[in-house]
Amino acid sequence: MQTQDAGELRRRANRRALGVVALVVLGSAWALSIDTRFVYLLVYAWFGLAYGALLQYGRFCMASAVRDLFAVGVPRMAVGMMIAVALYALVAAIVTLSGFSTFHPNVLGWHVLVGGAIFGFGIVFTGGCASGSLYKAGEGNLNAMLVIVAISFSQAIVVSASGWWDSLVPSSWVASAAAKDMPAELSVTRGWFDIFTAGHIWDLKGTTTAEALGAGATPAGILLANTLLTAIIPVAVILLVLYLRYYRKGYMRRAKKTAPSFADELTGIWSMFTSSKNTAIAGVGLGVLAGLHMWVTGALRNHYEIFNFGELLAAMGYTSGLSIQETVFDPGYWYITTQEAQWGGWLLNKLGLMGADNIYFGLDNGLPNPLLNAPGFMSIGIILGAAAMALSRREFKWKFPNLESAVFALAGGTLMGIGARIGMGCNIGAFFATVTNGDPSGWVFLLGMAAGAWVGVKAFAWWMEWSAARNEASAL
Repeated sequence: MQTQDAGELRRRANRRALGVVALVVLGSAWALSIDTRFVYLLVYAWFGLAYGALLQYGRFCMASAVRDLFAVGVPRMAVGMMIAVALYALVAAIVTLSGFSTFHPNVLGWHVLVGGAIFGFGIVFTGGCASGSLYKAGEGNLNAMLVIVAISFSQAIVVSASGWWDSLVPSSWVASAAAKDMPAELSVTRGWFDIFTAGHIWDLKGTTTAEALGAGATPAGILLANTLLTAIIPVAVILLVLYLRYYRKGYMRRAKKTAPSFADELTGIWSMFTSSKNTAIAGVGLGVLAGLHMWVTGALRNHYEIFNFGELLAAMGYTSGLSIQETVFDPGYWYITTQEAQWGGWLLNKLGLMGADNIYFGLDNGLPNPLLNAPGFMSIGIILGAAAMALSRREFKWKFPNLESAVFALAGGTLMGIGARIGMGCNIGAFFATVTNGDPSGWVFLLGMAAGAWVGVKAFAWWMEWSAARNEASAL
């Protein structure tokens, strides 16, 4: 009887998971029936679905990686993250050599380190990074949904706010911004983020390691400089440090190796890789998928002879929400926080609380209707993919936050949003997608994120101790 009940529960869980996938299939068919060119948007949605399934399967979250590492000394998630970086770098090299790369490097400056630190501090209190919050929302975690809301609106407010704080920016930025030839619809000397963007960011340069070394887009530059030097070697060094610092001692004790040989060390490293098979499998899958996503998007751009999804939207007659340049945010690869900023900005704009006369929305990314936001459907896809996987594994459960965790979610999510905009990306866009494509600025963001997370772990531990002591005193 119990076996039958367990079997029925599995079948019911699988039916619900298939129901989520069927919903995406029906939505895709409906979109294609309107215009087959919506396939470009659907690529983002379906890759998002796959990302979400893998993220949930491996419980893959960079917040967990830094928390586990700094709080309890467990490298499992950090190892999975490095596996994903290595695999994505290899696939990205193939995509670049084939001529379908959509990657564009971030500019390198102090803002990357500072933004990463603010972002890293925030993820400790939310319990999820940008991608982790999406997949946890798919598991029914309402706390993660609050994080997404906070990230969305904090970014939209940051890039459009103007006030007395505008006078605090360096005068050199103001002068540099004022000297830029800008469309009449924009005022680059109003709003600190516009001044920061036009007067500082635009004066910096983004480059890959191959370009910096003069190798350009040659096979040697792509394979040796971008892939090997920028991604594979640093990953190997980090994995070795993780093994020596966090894993080796416990493994050798369990294996009863008092004088380990080189073969024992290799076995120990392999044991570290496979200590959580789900996480390792997710790392491999995410690395391969991220590369394929870039290839498919690049191929579609070639097919439609476009550089940006905004051109395709305009050709289909959807011009509302496009930027001054008739563009929308369309990275061409796995990215997260900008489309969430567009969600918040779109709603604030519709409520009359925010204009689109700023650089971030007005000139570059636009404010498209969420139903026409291709990267936005990638984020929705992550939530639905995680939901399908969680349902199939009977891990879906509505989780309601208490007051303290809700405050942490909103405050931490706000910090993540601010950090993402200062650092020009999150753990995916500013780290994962950059180092794998030969952009060294991603390691700077990771350094800042790790430093911020370390401080966050210490601050969170202090809060928990203080809160426990207060509760204990009140109970007396």
